[in-house]
Amino acid sequence: MGRAFTYVILGGGVAAGYAALEFTKRGVSQGELCIISEEPVAPYERPALSKGFLLPEARARLPSFHTCVGDNEERLTPKWYKEHGIELVLGTRVKSADVRRKTLLTATGETISYRILLVATGARALKLEEFGVTGSDAENVCYLRDLADANRIFDAMQSCPGGNAIVIGGGYIGMECAASLVINKINVTMVFPEAHCMARLFTPKIASYYEDYYKSKGVTFIKGTVLSSFDIDSDGKVTAVNLRDGSLLPADMVVVGIGIRPNTGLFEGQLTLEKGGIKVNGKLQSSNSSIYAVGDVAAFPVKLFGECRRLEHVDSARRSARHAVAAIMEPEKTGEFDYLPFFYSRVFTMSWQFYGDNVGEVVHYGDFSGSTIGAYWVSKGYLVGSFLEGGTKEEYEAIAKTTRLKPAIEDLGELERQGLGFALTVSQKPLPSPPVEVNGSGLVLERPIYALHATAGVIVAASIAAFAYWYGRRRRRW
Repeated sequence: MGRAFTYVILGGGVAAGYAALEFTKRGVSQGELCIISEEPVAPYERPALSKGFLLPEARARLPSFHTCVGDNEERLTPKWYKEHGIELVLGTRVKSADVRRKTLLTATGETISYRILLVATGARALKLEEFGVTGSDAENVCYLRDLADANRIFDAMQSCPGGNAIVIGGGYIGMECAASLVINKINVTMVFPEAHCMARLFTPKIASYYEDYYKSKGVTFIKGTVLSSFDIDSDGKVTAVNLRDGSLLPADMVVVGIGIRPNTGLFEGQLTLEKGGIKVNGKLQSSNSSIYAVGDVAAFPVKLFGECRRLEHVDSARRSARHAVAAIMEPEKTGEFDYLPFFYSRVFTMSWQFYGDNVGEVVHYGDFSGSTIGAYWVSKGYLVGSFLEGGTKEEYEAIAKTTRLKPAIEDLGELERQGLGFALTVSQKPLPSPPVEVNGSGLVLERPIYALHATAGVIVAASIAAFAYWYGRRRRRW
């Protein structure tokens, strides 16, 4: 037995919800669309799991954070899917995919066929066992990827008020969970092998700013070493964490955030893979024309940098999902996905945003003993990345626009002197003009020649049209 749908979304994360909403906006008919998810609930906003879900009071719980409330869109409850004729196949694992036959086989033996498949399988949390450490099955060892994981962390916190939590990993999950644990009056020690937190994005100076704030909240950092083993009692609970440097840390609970791996297994050997994900073109279409991929699992061309990248963030998931559906439903009207890489986080009372790429030379600005700091990254003479902590909505928009414009930078010292003011000035300009100085400094914006090309094109087109009109009239007279 099996079912057939025109469109199938494989995966039930953030991207699935935003794709479903976009399908309805673009006129999908009732009964045409199906979402298959291993989770037992409709798609929801995953960022809530490390923030509002773990709060000691006024906790976020479903249905309050179903997609698409994270982008100020309507909330898609199970009732919404039913009213729109979208089939939710929940709590269901797909064990194999046949790209040639356009079929998916579930763990229960059902075959689901499709005309167009949107892969939104996301990624899974890396487990300690993949690094040679056992103990992930202990009751008080937690990961954070889905709702079940968040419930496990919450239960562990409830069982050890005022206890000791060891957070393994200094990235997104580690930093956000550490903040939530502190808010719940848990003593937190963070352990990671890098020299500073958020090593893939932050500079040492930016990292130090956040580490100092965390320390003021009671967090202890142990850097340059890794977990080697657990002490586990007769009840199967971790009581201590052993580190490679010989340290022994008492533990009432452990949260592990050591990275993720895209869920590409169903398509290995069937689709082209790159950067650990499914390679797609500017329309988010894979090497098989019937299959699109979005979110964490997709490796797509970033036009701004002229290369293929796989981005692990909710904003990319939301926007790539919308664009893929547009490309599926209205291919002639949909251009290539032109995404500016964007990352953000909110912890305690702090909030930062980053746009672009963190390569090249770094220029920091702001008062690092205050509440607003920032940085620019300059590569090959152009500004390619911007970071801001403690900004206003207008200031965040300014650094985003400036990063997309990629202004030429001649004087790093002047850029540092202007700081945030540089982005505020540049963002007021419509399009880059011929080389002009900003505030009389050595910071130069280069005018691309696109405008000149466009003007010339209009003149040529008008000339051709006039000639065609004249020639047509002559032929009629002949």
